[in-house]
Amino acid sequence: MRAYTKLKQNWEFHRAYNRGVSLVAPSHVLYVCKGKKNELRLGITAGKKIGTAVSRNRAKRVITAAFDACASHIPTGYDCVVVARTRILNTKSNIVAASLERQLKQEKLWVE
Repeated sequence: MRAYTKLKQNWEFHRAYNRGVSLVAPSHVLYVCKGKKNELRLGITAGKKIGTAVSRNRAKRVITAAFDACASHIPTGYDCVVVARTRILNTKSNIVAASLERQLKQEKLWVE
């Protein structure tokens, strides 16, 4: 498991939305763009459409656990923003991790 930092500023999220590549899955949408720093960074968004605060926090925990499993295979220097969709409430983190792996391999960002 490689360490990564969190995206916190609004402009960092918007930069990923505008400049990044969007990859859609049933449980989430992944935005990946080249970052300005030479480190891997993650941002998670779970809007009010997901449900109550408990549901949004569960969605964030599932995404964080899935990204932890995939972080060692992602090269440094990228910003990743994961937007939760309503189906994430019924999925486990290993299924989301497999989906993230498939999306990253599709964009050739998966390093063995």
